[in-house]
Amino acid sequence: MTLKDRLAVVDALLARPFPEKAEREVPSRDVWDGYRSSGPDSHLCCLAAGHDFWDDRGEEIVEAAQEEIDAALQELVTALTTRWGDPGVIDLWPYWESEGTAPAPLDELCQLSGTMLVWWPPDAGRWVALTVGQADPEFPILLLAAVGETPRGKG
Repeated sequence: MTLKDRLAVVDALLARPFPEKAEREVPSRDVWDGYRSSGPDSHLCCLAAGHDFWDDRGEEIVEAAQEEIDAALQELVTALTTRWGDPGVIDLWPYWESEGTAPAPLDELCQLSGTMLVWWPPDAGRWVALTVGQADPEFPILLLAAVGETPRGKG
């Protein structure tokens, strides 16, 4: 996926209506490539996923995968900062400590990462966040985009 593709996904998530509770998309935890979930006030999407590390978790292999995801993140950060200004940094640790009571998509993000970068696009009434995370050492390193209602992203 190119930077242009990733920006198109972010734009689509930002414009996409949130589903009603009965229409909630249930994510598949088996495949990260193309992973998406949506709820009544949020969307979450995997923009890039490295390979998993079940067979080989060598330092060089992990570093190469991390560098690839970090480069994709930096491209997106630059593009979104050009659009909307500098992002805020949200500490996800308090959401993880809330033991399952965090609002979506922060409930999923805090299981994968410790922080996220957040932009508040003017007149959107929503926030856009990016984070890099990993569920477990054997799982792929992920670049995730999230969109939610403005009050949730400020806290």
